[in-house]
Amino acid sequence: MKKSKFTFLDLFSGIGGFRIAAEKYGGACKGFSEIEPKAITTYKENFNTTDEVELGNITHLNDIPDADLLLGGVPCQSWSVAGAKKGFDDPRGQLWMDTIRLVETKRPKAFVFENVKGLRDPKHYKALKYIKDSFVNSGYEVHDKLLNAFDFGLPQNRERIFIVGLRNDVSRTISFDFPKPKECMHKLYQIFDGLKVESSRLKKKKFLPRDLFGERIPASRNRFQKQDEMNDFFILCDTRNGHTTIHSWDIKRTSKREKAICITILKNRRKSQYGKWDGNPLSLKSLKSLIPGLKKNELNKLIEKGILRQEEDSRYELVNTKNSAGINKVYRVYMPNSDVFSTLTATGTNDMVAMKTVRGTNPDDYKRNFISEILNKKKYRPITGMEAARLQGFPDCFKLHKDEKVAKRQLGNAVPVNVVESVIGALIDTGIFF
Repeated sequence: MKKSKFTFLDLFSGIGGFRIAAEKYGGACKGFSEIEPKAITTYKENFNTTDEVELGNITHLNDIPDADLLLGGVPCQSWSVAGAKKGFDDPRGQLWMDTIRLVETKRPKAFVFENVKGLRDPKHYKALKYIKDSFVNSGYEVHDKLLNAFDFGLPQNRERIFIVGLRNDVSRTISFDFPKPKECMHKLYQIFDGLKVESSRLKKKKFLPRDLFGERIPASRNRFQKQDEMNDFFILCDTRNGHTTIHSWDIKRTSKREKAICITILKNRRKSQYGKWDGNPLSLKSLKSLIPGLKKNELNKLIEKGILRQEEDSRYELVNTKNSAGINKVYRVYMPNSDVFSTLTATGTNDMVAMKTVRGTNPDDYKRNFISEILNKKKYRPITGMEAARLQGFPDCFKLHKDEKVAKRQLGNAVPVNVVESVIGALIDTGIFF
């Protein structure tokens, strides 16, 4: 690892993900800015801040120490898909203005700022352009790129935008390039505790795509879902349908007829002829046209089982329609041999890890084995704070907040250390601090 003596300011420091990376490269922190008391407590327990300035609220900062590098994960809720996406209309979005102001006044050699990928959403195109143009007008060469934690050795699907700036007088003689992806060799059982994996179950069976998806592969599949392999996770919800989707009617005792009624509702509730929403209740008349011989009493039985509900206008809708809520407070369950876990968030998720791996000779067999061996026996659990820390690249020696919920919230807000290390390493390789 190439080191360089440089100074930095840790803005929006959180619990110190940026700092861990910078100090590994020889950086010396001159001060940190954070306003959340519990995050400050965790930060001070892990770093020696005796000889540096505790800057406080960035909106009140004017005179701050000089530094070679400004770092920070600018609060992201204003641009996040998980938030209201209000951008600059949210006070937290205005924090970019303070960030720009500090760059203009202190003129560091370089800066590295991180934010959610929602900042690159077409809705926020003008906002991102304004941010970048402001830095350019302040005398900086600006680069931005979406980087995924998975591509830098962490088994987490966490995509974030990184904005890097180099002051013009130093950028004229150097060239910056974002780091290249690295192969992730970790599986969940290698960084999570107490998971059972039989070596014979690690090799996955290959399938023809049509055997998994029928005639058409869903467009919504992400890069971690193979077209010739069964998923390494199960989703519990009533608004999707797939070879690893578990519906409430798969869990509760229902007849073939009841299952068919539920599937019919699932497949038709998003059709425009039944309403303008991305999921619409269906009237009894509509359902009778779709399901031959349907009786109202059949729907009432599904209501009694907690699978259907009847809206105020008498139309029928599935109960579990909020995907992230899942079913019985379980949304996704990952197998121990999965290459990746879902994105950690500050608000938390209903995502779990199975305590052992199951397989199946075909999709139906795989699903049945999951229900009988994992779901019914409750052989799954939420991840721990330390496991969340590992997903974010924090070392095991890092002192987490003593309250597990607080610790996981702080880690959901944190920056993935491995990604920051790679970005700062690429910056140092330019020779900017020599």
